[in-house]
Amino acid sequence: MIDIFEIFAGFSYFGVFLILIGANAVPILMPPTWIILSTFYVFDPSLDPILLSIVGATGATIGRFILKKISSLFRKFVGPEQKSNLDIIGDFLNRKKYGYVLASFLFAATPLPSNMLFIAYGLMKAKSFGLYVGFWFGRALSYYVMISISNVVLTPFLQIFEERYLGILLIDTLGIVSVIFFTSIDWALFITQRKIKFVKPKLWRF
Repeated sequence: MIDIFEIFAGFSYFGVFLILIGANAVPILMPPTWIILSTFYVFDPSLDPILLSIVGATGATIGRFILKKISSLFRKFVGPEQKSNLDIIGDFLNRKKYGYVLASFLFAATPLPSNMLFIAYGLMKAKSFGLYVGFWFGRALSYYVMISISNVVLTPFLQIFEERYLGILLIDTLGIVSVIFFTSIDWALFITQRKIKFVKPKLWRF
């Protein structure tokens, strides 16, 4: 994997752009993208942190757009109750002027993986352009912060894949569980009465 990284690093900002698209289009088994950007910066300190953050956020947003489109294809396998719940929360966010913008920004402004967020968006068939705007600004901000302190917090890129592979798998598993949890909430009851109730998680109807 480190050899692939070195190849992309040779393309400077364009390499960052390409690898961020690919990493964000893949639903699972990818490390947090701030680690990828920080590693680019450590390899080539001449890169400008602000420009690197902007390029990275753009590539990440395009990648998540692809992931959302792919995820929407699996909506037909979702059970009717979960599908109804997804439509309810989607309509609720659409009615809020900055609903998707704020939701995406607040999530993207943290270094947490956002793959499951966009899988949920895909299952909801969210169509708001605001979710990409919020995600872009949130990622640009978080990337700049993480790149700026990369010398302190960065774990070598190779170790992430070889020594902490199980950690990445655990994070993805927790993400999948969170999507199931999210789609099992009775959103109509929660939005109208602020009460939490769960519907039976019959997600897949093969």
